[in-house]
Amino acid sequence: MHLPFIEHLATGIFTLAVLHTFLIKAFEHIAFRFPAGSIHRDFFHLIGEVEIVFGLWAGILMIVITLSAGSATALQYLDGLDFTEPAFVFAIMTVSATRPILDFARNFIETISRVLPIAREVGFYFTALVIGPLLGSLITEPAAMTVTALILRDRFFKRHPSNAFMYATLAVLFVNVSIGGVLTPFAAPPVLMVAKTWNWDLQHMVSQFGWKAILATLINASAATLVFFRELQNFDRVSHQLALRSEAAVAKPATPYWIRGIHLFFLALIVLTSHFPAAFVGFFLFFLGFTGITKEYQDELKLRESLLVGFFLAGLVVLGGFQSWWLAPLIGKLDAGTLFVGTTFLTAFTDNAALTYLGSKIPEVTETFKYALVSGAVAGGGLTVIANAPNPAGFSILRDSFGPEGINPLKLFVWALLPTLVAMTCFWVLA
Repeated sequence: MHLPFIEHLATGIFTLAVLHTFLIKAFEHIAFRFPAGSIHRDFFHLIGEVEIVFGLWAGILMIVITLSAGSATALQYLDGLDFTEPAFVFAIMTVSATRPILDFARNFIETISRVLPIAREVGFYFTALVIGPLLGSLITEPAAMTVTALILRDRFFKRHPSNAFMYATLAVLFVNVSIGGVLTPFAAPPVLMVAKTWNWDLQHMVSQFGWKAILATLINASAATLVFFRELQNFDRVSHQLALRSEAAVAKPATPYWIRGIHLFFLALIVLTSHFPAAFVGFFLFFLGFTGITKEYQDELKLRESLLVGFFLAGLVVLGGFQSWWLAPLIGKLDAGTLFVGTTFLTAFTDNAALTYLGSKIPEVTETFKYALVSGAVAGGGLTVIANAPNPAGFSILRDSFGPEGINPLKLFVWALLPTLVAMTCFWVLA
């Protein structure tokens, strides 16, 4: 669909949506000025939810298109969009957040961390920030983000660490997940968008991107561990023991290995059919049935949280569809070095998968161009909540740990700069 007036209007609305993400804290403050339960308070609470932002503005855009070009044009545009990724993220996030999957991941990380010759909490923290994101290359980035964020929340964020610890951990998590999925051609959304077009296979990803991503992940996790080494060692052990006793008093039965195995089987089926919504939605529905008959070993499914993240991404798809008129020419005119840096920081304001998708539509580009585009897109994937598709999942899981004001997008951006520069250095200097 090429309607210049609507394209420019859509870019204006997209800009407002990006600005909205930086104002959610202000809307939360306004909400508390009104009585509890009032329409005004609930309204400002609603628009203060970051997961609502892009879906809300996408709805406004569709109303504008309907009024200016007719409902047929609006429906034609929607029908031409691909909502596979939002649907997949909803399904994979719900499955990944179940107790059997978390028990498996937690035990796996615990086992590896015990091998390290350092204090238990220090080793677990380091291992979680390395192994969790790198698992994204197998189970996809949204699943890795969900599992790792939940593990970090339960192990560290619930123990009231410093604000600096929480922002640094969140920043490293976002950056490491963004780069941790590039060992395979199917797990990271920015890679997925171009792998088929450019014939990138497993060997290409490992040789060109994978080992550099592993190095950057290790450096980022090591730096965070060293900076907060004292805090990790000095967590209040008494309060931790009390928390453990409290949890043990209300603990549900341990999940049997056969239930964990079936959960992993469904997770694998959904990952393997991630390009086929009719298939993975069907498997997901079967999975819901299985959790119903094994509810003794289940926590409440995170359907609401997963739906909100899916809504966020769907809104991004709707708004992003009209941005090619300025993004594609901009990307196409840049030399490799400028493209790498430009893509890294453009990613902060638009989904990195959208950038690589637009780049894949430019004909006859060099291998250097391809590398610069994708490496820049994944390196910048931790700068903001909208930079990488899995980020809203981690944001949603960890937000409440930051208190009533939630996560400040500007602080997240600042804390993410250093791990982003580490990723940029590994990808570009070692290219």
